[in-house]
Amino acid sequence: MAMPESACASAPTPATLAPQTEAELSAQVAQCHASARALEIAGGGTRTRRAAVPAATQLTTSAISGVVAYEPGELTLIARAGTPLDQIEQLLAAQGQALAFEPMDHRVLLGSNGTPTLGGMVAANISGPRRLQAGACRDHLLGVRFVDGRGRVIKNGGRVMKNVTGMDLAKLMCGANGTLGILTEVALKALPMAESQQTLAFAGVTPDAAVGIFSAALATPFEVSGAAFHDGTAWLRIEGLTRQVAYRRERLSALLRDHAIEIVDETASRQLWRDLRDVRHFAGSDAAVWRIHVKPTDAPAVLKALDMLGGQASLDWGGGLIWYAGNAAAAAVRQAAGAGVAVPVRPAPGTDLPPHPPQAPGVAALTAAIRRTFDPAGILNPGQMGS
Repeated sequence: MAMPESACASAPTPATLAPQTEAELSAQVAQCHASARALEIAGGGTRTRRAAVPAATQLTTSAISGVVAYEPGELTLIARAGTPLDQIEQLLAAQGQALAFEPMDHRVLLGSNGTPTLGGMVAANISGPRRLQAGACRDHLLGVRFVDGRGRVIKNGGRVMKNVTGMDLAKLMCGANGTLGILTEVALKALPMAESQQTLAFAGVTPDAAVGIFSAALATPFEVSGAAFHDGTAWLRIEGLTRQVAYRRERLSALLRDHAIEIVDETASRQLWRDLRDVRHFAGSDAAVWRIHVKPTDAPAVLKALDMLGGQASLDWGGGLIWYAGNAAAAAVRQAAGAGVAVPVRPAPGTDLPPHPPQAPGVAALTAAIRRTFDPAGILNPGQMGS
């Protein structure tokens, strides 16, 4: 049910909008644009932070749900933004397909009870361990529909790769965290699910040795689909047809024969990478949790700097992603990150952290200009993305 314009303009306490359709969403956003009423955008509520503007009206897209079209033979799927991610994954799995970028489930780490949605995944560019091989969520986007900060409905992209022409707004929206527009529909490319997988485990190694293992393995043609490190153990995942996996395992074992190697079988391997994907090893901690994006070869030095602050750290993406759990000050974490980018994911209890680091002046000016284009009144998720 649409909120009356007067309510959106003058509600004394934060309200919640739950539009049922794209048209209803468009009308509500147009009303809030006219009154400069801030909106806190949420999908299924699994990653919701404290509203950056305390008086912001929360808006959820969870009711704008459902699969629009799925063509298994074309490896393409179109669905509305509020569609539960579990529903999408089950639909693809029934046809032997999957989302190649392996999106994590934040509920484990954040202790939240929401339902991950397709729109939330795209808005935050959620990508898991397979990103180092398959690319990120944005690399599999074919097109989007969204409502901008004026309430206008905008469509960009197509249903198949050959129809994606012109300015690629889909990739601009992916990872913008709802600051440029509110997604209502997305078109995605799926990929066949791997028939088999195994993992090579290297116990008792240092971060330097782990990154050395990753560098050697990822430089081969053996299609490593996961490279992670935690608590003294490094892991390499290989996936594909059963015979391919066996061949790659033997070749990688021969290449890395200077290290003791344990082979993790199919069932245990799948559970291991679900846990690594969801950062389950930091789920029970009360410490703040950070994502730090670095050049993989810089990872050992950054881990040493973080170790001096206390806490724990792990690696993913072959060293390109550091997960850090600790209660050091934000400035100290970002200094330890060096040239990397440190983003808080879970604040410590009773604290809050700005969601993104300060931007360089040139980047900040460009960001502000883009946001003014799509959201001139600045009502969409103010306080996000350095705004």
